[in-house]
Amino acid sequence: MTQSLTQQQPTETVEATQNRITSLFSQKSERLLNVYFTAGYPTLNDTTTVLRGLQAAGVDIVEIGMPYSDPVADGETIQQSNGVALDNGMSIKTLFAQLAGCRTDAENPITVPILLMGYINPVLQFGVENFCQKCQEVGVDGVILPDLPLDLFLEEYAPTFRKYGILNVHLITPQTTDARIRFIDAESDGFIYMVSSASITGSVKGVSDTMKAYFERIQGMNLRNPRLIGFGINNHETFDTACAFANGAIVGSAFIRHLSEKGTSSESIRSFVETIRS
Repeated sequence: MTQSLTQQQPTETVEATQNRITSLFSQKSERLLNVYFTAGYPTLNDTTTVLRGLQAAGVDIVEIGMPYSDPVADGETIQQSNGVALDNGMSIKTLFAQLAGCRTDAENPITVPILLMGYINPVLQFGVENFCQKCQEVGVDGVILPDLPLDLFLEEYAPTFRKYGILNVHLITPQTTDARIRFIDAESDGFIYMVSSASITGSVKGVSDTMKAYFERIQGMNLRNPRLIGFGINNHETFDTACAFANGAIVGSAFIRHLSEKGTSSESIRSFVETIRS
């Protein structure tokens, strides 16, 4: 039986795999921009188009959503994009097929770090080892699985992820205790995903005083890992605020809305990124 969260002690820290995420943070520590989009949205074959557009626009990390029928951590915007992508025929198998060769393209190779964000059930159905192996093959650097508890990950899946050099990014929220945050920090490599508030994606409007107090609390803990703030980062002002308290920020719902309204052209994507950063 799993020990209680307060009693469990961190295991020996495993040296971080020198993949693109760890390399990025070793070279850059401020104002990193991670942009999320849903694979297979707006149309099935838009995945690599959007990925290349984000790389050309200069984002630091690209987070690709693996569509799921019950994305519990996501708000209406991302839920709708998941539904459209699934209707389009997107699956984990299709996503890996789309990403195959993108790192080795002679004319326009993808060099930006790639994260896959999703939920554990489709990964289990695909097979955890098969999933990690395919991530390694196509050049995925890490994953975010919000409904996979850290304790279960360490007990069951961590050796497989480490075998293939795939980082698993863990989340903290304003309700996460200091002791638990220390444990997560000890067991993390790459970065820690700071959820800005106890809400779903796309529902946060602006940065409140309560959120700033939370940001200050975490900043004062001097954690080992870099931190990126997500949920509610949707414009230049919120990006700036997040960057004042962490190493950067994650934008998701706002970009999905932009793709829906403005399309997937490189000019459209560059314009969006510039509005966040400039």
